[in-house]
Amino acid sequence: MRVCIVGASGKLGRYMVQHALDRGYEVVGVCREQSVEKLDAVKERITVVAGATDDRAVIKQAVAGCDGVLVVLVPRGVHDYSSGTAQAVLDHAHPGARLVFSSGWHITRDGQDVYSWRLRLFLKVVTPLARLVRFADIDDQVEACRRVFASDTRWTVVRGSDLEEGDSQGLPVWSRHVGDPILESNLTRRIDFALFMVDALENEDLVREAPAIVGCQTPSALAHAA
Repeated sequence: MRVCIVGASGKLGRYMVQHALDRGYEVVGVCREQSVEKLDAVKERITVVAGATDDRAVIKQAVAGCDGVLVVLVPRGVHDYSSGTAQAVLDHAHPGARLVFSSGWHITRDGQDVYSWRLRLFLKVVTPLARLVRFADIDDQVEACRRVFASDTRWTVVRGSDLEEGDSQGLPVWSRHVGDPILESNLTRRIDFALFMVDALENEDLVREAPAIVGCQTPSALAHAA
């Protein structure tokens, strides 16, 4: 399988690169020119396409011939970075390719998610503040996912909980809706978020799903294990 990883130089992206290589996939990584050196450890094993991830020409080159595309949707700045990235992938990935996007629990597909007051307060305060200082546009990440949900592609949007570093604990568990008791611990190892993203490429059950995930060894996951 040939896989393109958009946002390959970030923490999540580098974990995805390693998981993909461990599975024997051919990897194309997209990252900004100033971040290429972060991929030095694997530069002999992957193809790197340098450029902004919302640059349509960059994405068109990178996804050519790829069976799957893994996309880190980063709400950087206030110039539609996330939605531009998502749209470029939707437009240029070949028909039938598996498209897997990362986001957070704040993304909702059907409005049936139940959020804690802490998360609601965080979003109410941080969303306008981040945009005011031109650091990030969380609403643009929402728009990016809206476009993905509306597309007729073979997409999955993986909605991550709070993250921590550490050794892998295994494939996270998931639910269709935030508020499910199995997700209560709200914590996933970043390396395992990446594992879920890569595993989703060949999991047909996740096509056109928006799984909210949590670490498989967290108290809530263990308490509600099937």
